[in-house]
Amino acid sequence: MTVFGVSNTSSRSRQAADRGRARRRLRLGSLLAVFAVTVPAGLQAAPKPPAPEAAAPKEAKPTGKGLERELPSPYSSNAEGAKPATGQANADAAYGAYQRGRYVTAFREATKRIEANPKDAAAMTLLGELYNQGLGVKQDPKRAREWYRLAAAQNEPHAMASLGLMAMDGRGGPKDVKAGRTWLEQAAQRGEASAAYNLALIQIGDGGPDDLTAAVTNLRRAAEAEIAPAQHALGVLYLQGRGVAKDTTQAATWFRRAADNGDLAGEVEFAIRLFNGDGVVKDEARAARYFLHAARRGNAIAQNRVAKLYLLGRGLPKNLVEAAAWNLTAAAQGRSDEGLDQGTAGLKPEERKRAEALATERANLQR
Repeated sequence: MTVFGVSNTSSRSRQAADRGRARRRLRLGSLLAVFAVTVPAGLQAAPKPPAPEAAAPKEAKPTGKGLERELPSPYSSNAEGAKPATGQANADAAYGAYQRGRYVTAFREATKRIEANPKDAAAMTLLGELYNQGLGVKQDPKRAREWYRLAAAQNEPHAMASLGLMAMDGRGGPKDVKAGRTWLEQAAQRGEASAAYNLALIQIGDGGPDDLTAAVTNLRRAAEAEIAPAQHALGVLYLQGRGVAKDTTQAATWFRRAADNGDLAGEVEFAIRLFNGDGVVKDEARAARYFLHAARRGNAIAQNRVAKLYLLGRGLPKNLVEAAAWNLTAAAQGRSDEGLDQGTAGLKPEERKRAEALATERANLQR
């Protein structure tokens, strides 16, 4: 039995899914960078729904007759020779409230900051985010876009990145792919890692040699900033030899970093490299640990591989009940396997019943 070949997580369908998800990711991390707040470990997940708060106050009004005419402030946080930002406590209060899910409070604190300093790009970006997602205020993409544009006029890269995604999606204004790409390019040039990742996905989709070379550069920027999907994507390019010389050692390295940053596809790919000794020292037991972790997170490929490990007793102790249970779990997600069906066909009725119960329990945990 062939145990592990190349995962289909690097297929064209996977890349298309990545491009779709790219437009919805990394907002919390971007805002963290805007406010430059030290965040305790464990606060990166989506915040819990806030307790009831008073209605949001009236927002500060954008200044200037036309957004395009807003000029960068010499005291912008991104301007050369900028003065130190004032009101750091308020900065912490606004972003801290956002993190904790206290969105009305976040709105209030950001509004206070703009009233005190109409050129406060970080506060503008936060207001844009609140309106964009409808957090603490009624969702209003047009108003979100307005605040993002004001922040972008202050050379705020996170606002530029958001503007790029909104333009490409046609949110808050006409759909304009060209303008969206321009915004992403400007954000990436200013060091916004999520923009570099999103831009790379667009460039990979375009498919030209120059685009692919640029995509590798942008993926590397994002990957070095520890953006896990970028690390996985860069590993795929090294594995395939697209835009870079084929290098299975580099592929395994990037898959490991993606896996250790929580990327599910990266976990599966790195586990495959470990099991086969492809670009990394062969270690079936370690591979099994990665496969099990990904399987418990709901990845059907990993579930299928774990079933094979239990069936063959490689990296895990041989256990036909577990093999059948994981096979059933994967099959419920469309990953059927005739070899596993045959390998577990000799289970006793009580063993089959136990395997089915385990599969049902795991499927429920994944919902």
